[in-house]
Amino acid sequence: MKQGRALSEVLTELQRQNAAKQDFIGPAQAFTLRPDGSTFEIVHTNSGQQEVFGTTDLFHRQIGSTLGIPAKYYDQMRKLKPELLAENVNAWFADREQSYMIRSMDYGNGRVARALLSDRYRRIDNMEIASAVLPLFAGQPDMQVMSCEVTENRMYLKIVNKRLELDVVPGDTVQGGVIISNSEVGLGAVSVQPLLYRLVCTNGLVVNDLGERRTHVGRAAKAVEDSFTLYSDEALIAEDKAFMLKIRDITMAAIEETRFGMIVDRLRESTQVKITGRVQDVIELTGKTYGLNQPEQDGILNYLIQGGDLSQYGLSNAITRASQDVESYDRATALEGIGWQVATMPIQQWKEINSK
Repeated sequence: MKQGRALSEVLTELQRQNAAKQDFIGPAQAFTLRPDGSTFEIVHTNSGQQEVFGTTDLFHRQIGSTLGIPAKYYDQMRKLKPELLAENVNAWFADREQSYMIRSMDYGNGRVARALLSDRYRRIDNMEIASAVLPLFAGQPDMQVMSCEVTENRMYLKIVNKRLELDVVPGDTVQGGVIISNSEVGLGAVSVQPLLYRLVCTNGLVVNDLGERRTHVGRAAKAVEDSFTLYSDEALIAEDKAFMLKIRDITMAAIEETRFGMIVDRLRESTQVKITGRVQDVIELTGKTYGLNQPEQDGILNYLIQGGDLSQYGLSNAITRASQDVESYDRATALEGIGWQVATMPIQQWKEINSK
């Protein structure tokens, strides 16, 4: 399992972000991308109130997606002709009747627009999630936060219950846990999924088809009168409280003993499914199926050979071991989920990958 920062460091960063973030909402006609292609502003049509932001790559990707500008063309304009990009973006915004939410963050050297989202986007922030679930495990010596991180796009909490422990095969022990993740910038729902921690090599496996997801969709948000700044009303506060209680219930259900046993049984089945084709071809076809790039495939091949377990389970473990070498914590966690998908791949799909 890839290690992030210490829990205390992550909580400190979440507190810093809570103080630095600010959300705005307004009509598309009030949005302008400046000719430099990297500065964004909103101007209130009545008061003339203005907010100016720097921009992130994700914010630009969301602008392109919202306005239907193909990503390749958008990137080319942004790199070579930013004034043409601004002209395109502003023309399309001017034709829109919708309102949008802008999520921003003060990074110390100025305010940056980090996400362009629907006005129906439900703000469920990382600190809220952490504050709801971490007390469930506080003071329990068998519960341990094995890894956590807050990246530019997501927060992750990976918690293991050391009392949940079984062998997949003799000597290969796994413990059960849970991963809680969230994106404040529109890149995914609040997600609570079972997690396995393999003691022999500290691999993490995200069970991504047995979890729960809650989307960031709600009622259309409103701004303070004659302003772009969003407000929270009593109804939204009550909804958020009920939502957090539900997240706590889902979190505890994810580490329930019966579910853990069922997950381990599925892994045991994968130990009996052998690789019969040429190993390099199996990894290449797996890479094409699950979007693994060449360096990732090379690492998986290396760990598969080192492990000596030429089975579906062995391939899954090679993927989760290779995830620890990936620089991006986001990508490493995605690979932990791919490891589970490979271990539980439908037999027909396995036959196709294993056919050469």
